[in-house]
Amino acid sequence: MSIGHTLLGLLEPGPRHGYDLKKAYDERFGHDRPLHYGQVYSTLSRLLRNGLVDVAGVEAGEGPDRKRYTITDAGVTDVEQWLATAEDPQPYLQNTLYTKIVLALLSGRDATGVLDAQRARHLKLMRTLTRRKTKGDLADQLICDHALFHLEADLRWLELTAARLDELAAAVTG
Repeated sequence: MSIGHTLLGLLEPGPRHGYDLKKAYDERFGHDRPLHYGQVYSTLSRLLRNGLVDVAGVEAGEGPDRKRYTITDAGVTDVEQWLATAEDPQPYLQNTLYTKIVLALLSGRDATGVLDAQRARHLKLMRTLTRRKTKGDLADQLICDHALFHLEADLRWLELTAARLDELAAAVTG
């Protein structure tokens, strides 16, 4: 996810302080990975340098001055272009799990054990996400569904690989 574009999108309704942007980001998108304040302010600095945001005001406080940021017309155009651009699908053509299975086969280790351990790990995470989904709001439900669908696809791959393990072993060791 583009943090810069996300912050720009959060600025569209009106000016905000960096603290408020972090809070809004974390509430909507950062459930599992909240932003660090350093990320927010370094991103805002870059957006300011690139002319995508302006400082709408500065308030003196007990600590450092608090800047309020606003999105520029160029920033709005940038967000519009980003939203209109489709994301590249992420095919996992060469992933760590496949590498582990092949290396297990090449070394004479138990590749079935690798697959079983991964299956158990996936199922555990799926149970956790399903519990979170049932207790969450619509945003949480959609995020969990996305993750669950990917995990289901991984499980299908694990089952297919287990069914073809002898064939794979012959191909990589022969």
